[in-house]
Amino acid sequence: MKDGEIGEAWKGPTQCRNCGIRDLVLFSDLRLMDFSLIHLPIDELRFKPGESLYHAGDQKPYLFTIREGTVKLVQYLPDGSHRIVRLLRQGAVAGMEALLSEPYAHTATALQPVLVCRIPRAVIDRLSGETPRLHTQLMRRWHQSVRQADDWLTELSTGSARLRLARLLLQMTEATDSDVCHLPIREDVGAMLAITMETASRTVAEFRRAGLLTDVGDHLVRCDREALEAVVAEG
Repeated sequence: MKDGEIGEAWKGPTQCRNCGIRDLVLFSDLRLMDFSLIHLPIDELRFKPGESLYHAGDQKPYLFTIREGTVKLVQYLPDGSHRIVRLLRQGAVAGMEALLSEPYAHTATALQPVLVCRIPRAVIDRLSGETPRLHTQLMRRWHQSVRQADDWLTELSTGSARLRLARLLLQMTEATDSDVCHLPIREDVGAMLAITMETASRTVAEFRRAGLLTDVGDHLVRCDREALEAVVAEG
């Protein structure tokens, strides 16, 4: 975890029980008595944009819950190129391969400033053995990750560059429940949509000229959702 700074090691289960986003995270279904089963520290880690939680091929006994910010999952291809295969936001779980003692399949990198909880696999193993509530939540997370991967492939890898970008922006505004969202750099946009950086830059510029998105801050844009939905409807 050399790329991240440990803000503080959590002092046992009390912090988890009182977590401000507990209803969104992996432990959301746990009852008060379940937290007494947590005997290993769950560390709080901060990452700057561009820093990695873990790399593809790493084999470490940790899962990560995203508390703040957005993490991109990157797949590196044999030809040296890469694809962003998914974005993980608040409440999502990264590194579930660790549950099977498998190497991480992707590189998880902070797209914006990120705060995560690093959960030892041993904590999950014990809770899964002692309470069915966590097992149910884990199955729900596995299903969610498969569905998101399918949706990503279907929506962001097919159609014209305009259509893909419109779908991406709608996804990002839906995730924030706001017309304002974080606009990734053109390299990341290209890697998400399977288009070249030049095409990504040209399409974003076209959307700006047409008023579909307006800059409101550092990498923040306000999206005209109605106009973006019209682009999607046109196909």
